[in-house]
Amino acid sequence: MTKKESFKRRVRARMAKTGEKYVAAHRVLIEQSADRAERGWVSEPGHSDEVIRERTGRGWDEWRVLIDSWPGHTEGHAAIAAWLQQQHQVDGWWAQSITVGWERITGRRQPGQMADGTFTANKSATVTTDHEGLREMLISDTGRDALFPQMTTELRSRPTSKNVRLGLDEGVAEIAVAPKGNGRATVTISHTKLPSADHVAHWREFWADWLAALDEERL
Repeated sequence: MTKKESFKRRVRARMAKTGEKYVAAHRVLIEQSADRAERGWVSEPGHSDEVIRERTGRGWDEWRVLIDSWPGHTEGHAAIAAWLQQQHQVDGWWAQSITVGWERITGRRQPGQMADGTFTANKSATVTTDHEGLREMLISDTGRDALFPQMTTELRSRPTSKNVRLGLDEGVAEIAVAPKGNGRATVTISHTKLPSADHVAHWREFWADWLAALDEERL
């Protein structure tokens, strides 16, 4: 995938998230890229500077200086998160968020990348489907053959587990199905163990198409 194609994917993703037109979404991402370059950031940290300051008492540049100046930052993600909790009294969830943000800012972690180096693609939609029937298909070999034609799948969770975990041709997908009433359900997919950011983009498109087909009863 070229950088131009990757940027177009980011524009479309922002359009889907914010409802902005292409030109507006494109302009915002260009401005963010310019600001990131000026600040010496490799990529965006995830949360805005305003949010991180409100929740933790410091902005991203301040946290970056603090972590960079702590010799233990070379010990990795877990050590940094623990240090933030113990030495700076940061709540556990926000300690994780700061650590991930710092890793993205400094290029140690790409957006969507996990601590083990793999990537995760997430997708969710509320669709018209029988939630119990969908779950039964997901845990059944023949049902999965219908849901994922020409794809090898393996059930990785117990049939009674709350969420269904499937081994796929690539990575592992955890699928949650929550009833919404009136014959609709929210289907949330977390597709882990992907090898690169390009694979994340591919699988996000796959799951978007899969959810649309499910909604239109084409599966």
